[in-house]
Amino acid sequence: MQLVIAEKPSVGMALAKALGVTEKKNGYVEGKGYVISWCVGHLVALANADSYDEKYKKWNLADLPIIPDEWQFIVSENKNEQFGILSKLMNDSRITEVVNACDAGREGELIFRLVYNKAGCTKPIRRLWISSMEEKAITDGFEALRDGTEFENLYNSALCRAKADWIVGINATRLFSRLYNRTLNVGRVQTPTLAMICDRENSIKDFKKEKYFNVHLKADGLDAIHEKVKEHDEADKIRSECDGKEAIVKSVKTEKKTVNPPKLYDLTTLQREANRLYGFTAQQTLDYTQSLYEMKLCTYPRTDSCYLTEDMADTAKTIAEMIAKKFPHFEGIVLNTDVSRILNSKKVSDHTAIIPTAEVEHTDMNSVPEGEKKILCLIASRLLCAVSEPYIYETVTAEISCGGYSFAAKGRNIISEGYKAIETAFRNVQKCKDDTEEKTDTLSLSEGQTIGLTSSEVSEHFTQPPKHFTEDTLLSAMERAGTDEITEEVERSGLGTPATRASVIEKLTKSGFIRRDKNNLIVTEDGADLISVMPEIIKSAKMTADWENTLSLIAQGKFTPQQFMADISKLTDDIITVARESVDESKVSQKQSNAEIIGTCPRCGKNVVLTPKAYSCEDRECGFVIWKNDKFFESSRKTLTKEMVSALLKSGKIEVKGLYSQKSKKNYDATVCLDDTGRYVNFKLEFAPRKAKK
Repeated sequence: MQLVIAEKPSVGMALAKALGVTEKKNGYVEGKGYVISWCVGHLVALANADSYDEKYKKWNLADLPIIPDEWQFIVSENKNEQFGILSKLMNDSRITEVVNACDAGREGELIFRLVYNKAGCTKPIRRLWISSMEEKAITDGFEALRDGTEFENLYNSALCRAKADWIVGINATRLFSRLYNRTLNVGRVQTPTLAMICDRENSIKDFKKEKYFNVHLKADGLDAIHEKVKEHDEADKIRSECDGKEAIVKSVKTEKKTVNPPKLYDLTTLQREANRLYGFTAQQTLDYTQSLYEMKLCTYPRTDSCYLTEDMADTAKTIAEMIAKKFPHFEGIVLNTDVSRILNSKKVSDHTAIIPTAEVEHTDMNSVPEGEKKILCLIASRLLCAVSEPYIYETVTAEISCGGYSFAAKGRNIISEGYKAIETAFRNVQKCKDDTEEKTDTLSLSEGQTIGLTSSEVSEHFTQPPKHFTEDTLLSAMERAGTDEITEEVERSGLGTPATRASVIEKLTKSGFIRRDKNNLIVTEDGADLISVMPEIIKSAKMTADWENTLSLIAQGKFTPQQFMADISKLTDDIITVARESVDESKVSQKQSNAEIIGTCPRCGKNVVLTPKAYSCEDRECGFVIWKNDKFFESSRKTLTKEMVSALLKSGKIEVKGLYSQKSKKNYDATVCLDDTGRYVNFKLEFAPRKAKK
């Protein structure tokens, strides 16, 4: 009997349905020679630092670097029950082999292997490797299960990535937090991404705009421009000398241009487009696409491929033709399908590009939630564009002379709309605009042509600063970051992977390092402060590029995990050494001594001082801290002031009126008591006794 382990319950149930397994049990489904269960995401994780030694509960510079000799793994919080079910099933005598049906990629391999190893399982592993949740794809995948040993290098790559992130994250976060007396969360992908946003904001702040003027020559719909005159007097002189005069077309240059259809979507390109057209965040797009995948309406979302494999030619053609009939957007459009340009097996890594599945034909689109429907329409439109004809047009540039001055007029004459007709039809029905689309009028002029009486005017302009990052442009920058350091052998490049970039942006937002302003991403003061103290090696995308280079080579069996981890240990030592040398610790201590004293620490008797985010003991080794954004006070809709904290430190309790109850939706009064466990600072409530009724 085979034990099949999926990554999520929904995927497990989809596998069960395809295989005809129907007998439901507690945490798994059984029947027809299969037991199908699931991991509930990351079921097993790397243990925290204090699991190795109690002393690591305190953040002490002398303990760095923290690099485990023997790595420990723990069951993730609140997931013990499902781990227990899987462990029992793996060791069930009925089970002869285990099928890894987690997502087919680096992280899916890691999720399964950590559970397998933690459970002490030694049974043979088979691997299900599919890109679609359609029943045929599932049954075909089970008929072609691969030996688990084929993926040993992929697992080693994934485990090295996890360990390296742990080492650098733990050590760098403790190092810089300790040196600067505030919590500074450092991440291998997060920090260089934040640095890019910070650099862009600095460029915007430092930008000095300059005024310039354009002189326009107008006649019968023509707008020819004499560009960028620095002085208004000079521009006005040109205007006066041309106004009401005849003009002559000195030359007309035409150039025929062909724009090939766009490639199919990988995840990053889909996220960028959805942000530009719909304003969706990267995380929203990933969530909607994952939902479509689980509804069997699209292929696997976490992909960095823009192509399909050659054996998918008939499938792609059939789905494209079905889509053209299924969606009202494309009514009246003649589709000349050419799937050859979207087929390239050599450029498909873990998964193919994202396309709709055949299941769409039998789906009532009214039953699909709005967010998912918009993404599905976007994916469908891209497939039709990708197999359609090129967009062909002619650029026209005319040089026009008037009053002794030269003007330029530009136009575009469309020869064949090609795939652009599909894009236009889609955007008209979806009522979404693309601000990147060029809008140029047609232009019909001939050399030597005389243009009758003209009018002339001056327009005022300013040079523009760089634009703020949007999720669209940030995802593009993350994808391209450090690519100069990537070798041709490496499949992945840039900061993070298609699957993780959205979560990095969300983490930066939730940590308060960046904020959203409409569609723009803006660095906060905390974010700028963090980047200001980071050494270049942490801020630069080069480190991530080097990692992805090596991790890809490990996955290919061309580099050893042992050498990679030795390099990570050396890198960590270098980071610690450079940081300690660059920070004047006496200045840091002086800064702490100048901090405002709030009261006396109940643990060690030293001063509790005011910091940007908390009220904390001046001795970081003590660890006593009351956060300004404490969850209890935030949920009670009360601001925790320094006066309140001072009173708590003095007497251990304070009277607070107007606390809000999330449960009853009413306000109440209570005595809030300090409850320090020695590790965490909590609060308890006391209530005045009710008066007896007369």
